Amino acid sequence: MNKKLLLSIFLVVFIDLLGFSLILPLLPYYAKSFNASDLQVGLLVASYAAAQLISAPILGRLSDQYGRRPLLLISVGGTFLSFILLAFSHSLTMLFVARILDGMTAGNLSIAQAYITDVTDEKSRGRGLGMIGAAFGLGFIIGPALGGALSTFGYAVPAFLAAGLSGFNLLLIGLWLPESLTPERREAIAHQAPRKTLSPRSLLQALRRPLVGPLLHTRFFFGLAFSLFQTIFALYSLYRFGLDSRQVGYVLSYVGLLSVLVQGVGIGKLTERFSDNTLIFFSTALMAISLLGWALSPSIVVLLIILAPLSFSGGVLNTVINSAISKSVPPYEIGGMLGISASLESLTRVLAPSLGGLLLEFSRNQFGAQVGTSVPGVFAALLMFWLVTYVWRHIYQGRQQTVKQAV
Repeated sequence: MNKKLLLSIFLVVFIDLLGFSLILPLLPYYAKSFNASDLQVGLLVASYAAAQLISAPILGRLSDQYGRRPLLLISVGGTFLSFILLAFSHSLTMLFVARILDGMTAGNLSIAQAYITDVTDEKSRGRGLGMIGAAFGLGFIIGPALGGALSTFGYAVPAFLAAGLSGFNLLLIGLWLPESLTPERREAIAHQAPRKTLSPRSLLQALRRPLVGPLLHTRFFFGLAFSLFQTIFALYSLYRFGLDSRQVGYVLSYVGLLSVLVQGVGIGKLTERFSDNTLIFFSTALMAISLLGWALSPSIVVLLIILAPLSFSGGVLNTVINSAISKSVPPYEIGGMLGISASLESLTRVLAPSLGGLLLEFSRNQFGAQVGTSVPGVFAALLMFWLVTYVWRHIYQGRQQTVKQAV
């Protein structure tokens, strides 16, 4: 495991996620400043994911062919331009355009994960991918709180800072980050890889594969449930507890701290002691219980307690599922398959905000704020309880096949 390269990609991901987390919790409030409805807020968040749904597998496949570094430059460059546009937005339409532009070039996380697989072996891969999760969590410790504080001066201020961070990240990648795929390895991948086109059919074929298919299914349904939590949390906090953007930022910073502890410290020890299948099963069960607890939280104190196991299980699943996927396919498919994984996650972030917005708006109107704000969380918990049974059948007790047999 090349620690220098891991540190390099860690810094790139951290800076990228810091800019992302400055903006994400503020988007509902930014949209509300243009008189957006709950449904429109959900669609705004979903627009980014819808664009990423199309772009992530393409960028992942291109990174297998042309290297990780040039595709990271394209991705972060698109993020930089989108934040500039976001800062100058003066209408809801401009917010949508900015988020769609960011989504169309948003393959940076899956490319960074592919970079990690290039510089680690299977034994150390979980620990390496855990560093990506730790960078994500660190970004969410600082970003939401800083963005919430800066939002008191106007929502454009955090957007300008996010753009500045993305510009610095471009320089960091261009001047410091080495390529992880050597020309010889890219040539070998080009000769090994079959000529496949990216299409809905190729996605369905991946989902049917005996080893990687159940992992992709788990990635999708876990992502859908967890995205309901992420995208509805700001409005949930506003309606249930009366929290403003700054207070929500502090709570999300707490979640980020928990994520860093899990993925930066805990994942390495867990993957050394337990198999990927075991970690996926028990984390899925813990996530189901935690989401139900979140939905029914009667106070801020209880909410903060519930967020601990929720963050733990989410951090483990985010890391271990992708680690297992990278071990389930040949080297020439790693970038593309992680791109498919990112695409499925993007699909959940298309569906979850719209579904969550509808559930929240309908249930609040029908049952009032206290009961209505619980409905999205209860739905997410029920989905995860079903997923527990799926993981038990198809992963935890599933057939133990080699990659060669599976592909």
